[in-house]
Amino acid sequence: MTDEAPLRLSDDDLAAHPTNLAAGSLAGRTLLVTGGGGGIGRATAWLAARLGARVAIAGRRLERLEPAAAAMKQRGFDCLALAVDIRQRDSVEAMFDQAASHWGAPPDLLVNSAGGQFPQAAIDYSEKGWRAVIDTNLTGTFNAMQTAARRWRDAQRPGSIVTIVVSPRGLHNVAHTVAARAGVKAFSEAVAVEWAPLGIRVNCIAPGTIRSEGWQVYQPHVRKRYENVNPMRIAGSPWQVAEAVLFVGGPAGGFITGETIEISGGGNLWGETWTTDKPQWFREATRVVDPD
Repeated sequence: MTDEAPLRLSDDDLAAHPTNLAAGSLAGRTLLVTGGGGGIGRATAWLAARLGARVAIAGRRLERLEPAAAAMKQRGFDCLALAVDIRQRDSVEAMFDQAASHWGAPPDLLVNSAGGQFPQAAIDYSEKGWRAVIDTNLTGTFNAMQTAARRWRDAQRPGSIVTIVVSPRGLHNVAHTVAARAGVKAFSEAVAVEWAPLGIRVNCIAPGTIRSEGWQVYQPHVRKRYENVNPMRIAGSPWQVAEAVLFVGGPAGGFITGETIEISGGGNLWGETWTTDKPQWFREATRVVDPD
C-alpha cells in the first residue's frame, strides 16, 4: 500500500469490501458507534449493517455522518445518524434516548471509536491541550460506557462494549492519548468484573498503524515510515479493525471480556512509531546498534 493510495475508503468501497465474518451474524442486534464519521467507526458501522445489525452512527458533526447514513439507507440498511459531544453527559444521555426511541430498546453493542489527539512533545503541552485529549478520550469514553451500562441494567438486558484504544509500545509524541487510553483500558478491565453479573462484556481493541484519513495530521515524511514500524512491515486498514471489533463484541466473542486485542501487525512486540520527527538522539542510537 503506497502513501499515494486514498486515505479514506468510499461508501461504495465499504459496501462491497470482502469480509471473513458470517453473513447474518448480527441479525436482530443494534449497534451504536461513536466517532461514526471517522475511518474505523465508519467501517465498523458499514460492516455491522452488512452483517444484519441496525446501526446508529454518532459524532459531533452531523454533516460528516449523514452521507454515510444515507448511503446505508439507500442499500436497505436501518441506519440512524446522531449528534453527540461525548464530553458532555447530557449529550450522551440524549444520544441513548434517541436510539432507544427509534428502536424501542437500548443498543446491544456500544463501540467507542470517538477520540482525538495531536502530535507534540509532552514537554510542550498546554494545559488546554492536555485537558482536551483527556476529556475526550478518557472522560468521554467513561460517559458513554457508564450510560450504556445503566441502560442495560435498568432494562435487565445484556450488553457488550468495545472501545478503541492504542497500541502504546513505541508510540511517541502523543503521550496525552497514551495516558488517556491506558486509563480506558484499566477502567475496562475493572468494570469487566463489576458488570459481569449484569451480563455486560467489556473489551478493548488496540490498533497499531492504521492507514486512514487520520494520517493527514502527520507530515508526509513522517508517515512514510509507518509501514515499517511493525514486524510485518505493513499498515493495517480500518476494515481489519472493524472485523476485530465485531468479532469480539458480537456473539462470536461471547466468552471474551476484560481483554485488549492488539491489531498492530506485532507492533506491540517490536517497532517504534514516531508521530513527529525522530530525535537525533535516537537516530544516533540506531546507527550504533545497526551500523552501515
